[in-house]
Amino acid sequence: MRVLSWSFLVAVCLGLLLPSVSQAEQKKTLGQWDVHYIVLDTTFLTPEIAKANQIVRSKYNALVNISVLDKDTQEAQNLSVTGSARNLLGSKTDLNFKKVVDGKAIYYLAVLSHDHRETFRFDVTVQQGNKQEVLKFQEELYVN
Repeated sequence: MRVLSWSFLVAVCLGLLLPSVSQAEQKKTLGQWDVHYIVLDTTFLTPEIAKANQIVRSKYNALVNISVLDKDTQEAQNLSVTGSARNLLGSKTDLNFKKVVDGKAIYYLAVLSHDHRETFRFDVTVQQGNKQEVLKFQEELYVN
């Protein structure tokens, strides 16, 4: 069985988002980078894609997808991505990002476990050499 590329997967996920997904892809310009981010249910992944990338599909897991492009050339950036998510009660979870390269595209993926209607504040640091930026955003996650 053939495993689809991540760029295809992301395009499909963005095109098929249901209202239960917290939000569609978003972008923030931080310094010289356009940082794209999306948080979606891991159940949107096909079993084949999830297995190939060691991601557990569950209605209690969300996939955090970060992509960093040079804001002028729009070329994918190879850098370090670290981060954490804190719920409204203050419980902090470190995000373990895995780099996935698909042709010229680079994605940084992390899985976050959550409860129904749990809100998280994300702090994601992108760093390349001595250049560093912090992406901050908030998402409410749902169990389908």
